[in-house]
Amino acid sequence: MADYFVSDLHLGPQQPHLTALFVRFLNSRARDAKRLFILGDLFEYWLGDDAIHPHYQPVLNALKALSSSGVEVLFMRGNRDFLVGQQFAELTGATLLDDPCVFEVAGEATLLSHGDIFCSDDTTYQQFRALVRSPQWQADFLSKSIEERMQVAEQARNASREATQEKSDAIMDVNLQDVSECMQKHQVSRLIHGHTHRPAQHTLEIDGQRCQRIVLADWGDHGHLLICDEQCTTETLN
Repeated sequence: MADYFVSDLHLGPQQPHLTALFVRFLNSRARDAKRLFILGDLFEYWLGDDAIHPHYQPVLNALKALSSSGVEVLFMRGNRDFLVGQQFAELTGATLLDDPCVFEVAGEATLLSHGDIFCSDDTTYQQFRALVRSPQWQADFLSKSIEERMQVAEQARNASREATQEKSDAIMDVNLQDVSECMQKHQVSRLIHGHTHRPAQHTLEIDGQRCQRIVLADWGDHGHLLICDEQCTTETLN
């Protein structure tokens, strides 16, 4: 049985067709998987486990049904849903993953990450990431009303869109030196990540060893799936 990987679905009320597609996938094709890895940004935003938007409830129900069927569901927080917590895990039957972490995939030790930790050239973003991942910031944010949280989230999304328009493509991509150092640290020859929305399978050399970096596709208008069995291949869902 194969491992399935998805990331950067950005599900939300504005994209109901993508939510419907993902729920269909969970209720059908995903049942063939051994493990389903969700490597961040499943949701366009997550305001906290105590503030679940009604649009997301079918997703949580389908994830719970999938995990109850025997498929292991593993969830890594992204930059849009970093506030996913233990209640989400209990509601879905998912296991929450640290970023990064190592799993054996297709017979090979593989480093998994959402991917934004490698975008170190974007120093402004890294400062913001460090801020919102701090326990104090999260405690302050979660103490606000749901309406106040929504306002903060909307302001952050608008600021992110404006900042992205001013940044070069190179700054928003991964720093290959950081990638190499992290792969060396974890003693792996394969990395799978999302975040950059630049799907590809790259070959790189680290300490004379041929290594692989697989970048997952965002879902855009269609679903995209990485399937790893004896090898890793991609598939577009309809």
